[in-house]
Amino acid sequence: MINYSDILREHHLKATPQRLAIAEALHIKGHINIETLYEIMLKNFNSISLATIYKNINLMLENSFIQEVKIPNAKSVYELTKETHSHLSCEECGDIEDVYVESSDIIYSVSKKSDFEIKDMELVFLGLCKDCQKVD
Repeated sequence: MINYSDILREHHLKATPQRLAIAEALHIKGHINIETLYEIMLKNFNSISLATIYKNINLMLENSFIQEVKIPNAKSVYELTKETHSHLSCEECGDIEDVYVESSDIIYSVSKKSDFEIKDMELVFLGLCKDCQKVD
């Protein structure tokens, strides 16, 4: 089992019960939006407010414990910070998966075609997951 108490402390965050529960939910779900996270948190902390969820999420973002994933035409989701990767997003069911692609070739190509110094990139591939392809 992953020791999120130590990982939170490494990111200069107190290991509160709420933050540990958020980390566990993100570990289990992979990618989660605020509303779904709030529903999960209410099961264990019946008096927790949405404002408390936002406060913790923002603090965890500021300390790079989690990261925001912006999916076109959808609500942002959050995930535990991990090595650089891109995302696959199903336009039918909303499922989001991590995909590890070599981004240096893309960055090099775009840099050569512009006068822009690229420091980072986020890439989301939109389409249909395997299950939703079967429905068509």
